[in-house]
Amino acid sequence: MILSGKKIKEQLGKEIIIEPYSEKQLNPNSYNLKLHNELLVYDEEVLDMKKENKASKIIIPEDGIVLQPRKLYLGRTMEYTETDKYVPMLEGRSSVGRLGLFIHVTAGFGDVGFKGYWTLEIFCVQPIRIYPGVEICQIYYHDIDGEYDKYSSGKYQNNSGIQTSLLYKDFGK
Repeated sequence: MILSGKKIKEQLGKEIIIEPYSEKQLNPNSYNLKLHNELLVYDEEVLDMKKENKASKIIIPEDGIVLQPRKLYLGRTMEYTETDKYVPMLEGRSSVGRLGLFIHVTAGFGDVGFKGYWTLEIFCVQPIRIYPGVEICQIYYHDIDGEYDKYSSGKYQNNSGIQTSLLYKDFGK
């Protein structure tokens, strides 16, 4: 079951932490998250799953920046979240998607126990101007049934910023 907005609010400071929190961003069954002012873009045109792929930082100015099609941008939420006893899920907002801007293209499924900022996979179908602080995506929560282990892989836990793919670490296992 998906938690209602009222249940999300009730669980704040307990099984759900969202910092900073604003009542204005609470929806009937989700919470809107804002885009931070930093983006990363990979330096190489061809990415290799078996190695660390270097990326460069772009700062989104207050008057916005135009994103280009066929280019992957990594962003992050302004909000830090923690979740216990619920499965966090992330989706782009429909108002954003209707502009041809895809947020969190894959991997919207979070893990119980995740703590950190959400790295966003951003892709557009045509040039679009984006702005820092825009409510770009929404987080919602599912109940979990049965015994579970909290997320503890270490790859993405307790992050402090945008994270490029760490898939290359899986090849050394």
